[in-house]
Amino acid sequence: MSLIGKTIEAFKANAYHNEEFIEVTDEDLKGHWSVVCFYPADFSFVCPTELADLQEQYPALQKLGVEVYSVSTDTHFVHKAWHDHSDVINTLEYIMIGDPSQFISRSFDVLDEANGLAQRGTFIIDPDGVVQAMEINSDGIGRDASTLIDKVKAAQYVRKHPNEVCPAKWKEGEETLTPGLDLVGKI
Repeated sequence: MSLIGKTIEAFKANAYHNEEFIEVTDEDLKGHWSVVCFYPADFSFVCPTELADLQEQYPALQKLGVEVYSVSTDTHFVHKAWHDHSDVINTLEYIMIGDPSQFISRSFDVLDEANGLAQRGTFIIDPDGVVQAMEINSDGIGRDASTLIDKVKAAQYVRKHPNEVCPAKWKEGEETLTPGLDLVGKI
């Protein structure tokens, strides 16, 4: 079932961020754009490469007013231990949410029930807490966080210009489309 256009469910979770344990709720994802990146497990193989790649894009996402949250079914304690022992993970500046109850993973429909782990899901959430874009990959396929920049820009543009749409490969500043009878069959 697609979550596009749906408001995220209420949740409360413990997280690790900037050498501290914090509490994060669904309300923390509202009032600004958010990217929520689910991954299977700490101390694994593809996951640190994805989280490091996401960190590389973090400054550009922040310039767009986006906050990033990573989520796995590990606890916030495990996130801290991974942060303390991995040269890659200790560079992360964004919030790492623990989901040991699997509630958040289940509510975003990325929980692999058989293994109790989150799948590789990425969600772009608008300031109202509504999912605007999502991508889910199988465990063996790592994501490219650089694609988030253009997706966020397109989502932000469409939010500001609700009568326009962004065509494939749209880049900021390029022409958009205004749906109407005059375009039917002409694209």
